[in-house]
Amino acid sequence: MELLRTPRTVLRSWRQDDLPSYFDIYSRWEVMRWLGQPPRRAVADLAEARQRLGRWQQRQGMLSAPQGLWALVPRTGPGERPAADPVGTVLLLPLDDATGPTGEVEIGWHLHPDYQGRGLVTEAARALLSAAARAGQERVLALTDPDNAASQAVAGRLGLADEGLTGRWFGLTTRQFAWTAQPVR
Repeated sequence: MELLRTPRTVLRSWRQDDLPSYFDIYSRWEVMRWLGQPPRRAVADLAEARQRLGRWQQRQGMLSAPQGLWALVPRTGPGERPAADPVGTVLLLPLDDATGPTGEVEIGWHLHPDYQGRGLVTEAARALLSAAARAGQERVLALTDPDNAASQAVAGRLGLADEGLTGRWFGLTTRQFAWTAQPVR
């Protein structure tokens, strides 16, 4: 399922035939060093990638768009078809804390190192925030590793307010950023 298009990106569901791209992204320490509970580690092999991608697809099936784990696919040019292979993920997911569901939603992004610094994540995440606003989401959080300056820079470019460090999410200390939808006039 395709969620949205921007001038340079497409956000769509991850598919089984994306497994080589998924593995290429998540087998890299440059990506995985920022994700999940310590000890963090890269995906070891295609079998592990297949399992993880399968869990993502199951989770996607339980969410209503625009929430989801969306494959980020660069377009080859304005008005042209997207390239075949995803180069990252942009996600919009409900957040739970130690007490359960919170009503809060997280936006996040993971990008293959070869595609960093091109503004693709910023463009796609901005479009996903707009889709969230159209769906009635008034506030969205971005949670980064305290040392992940690149993701924090994306949050800044998106206009998210830095709310400081928190230990509320995932049993980790994260830097929390917040976006609030602008009222429609």
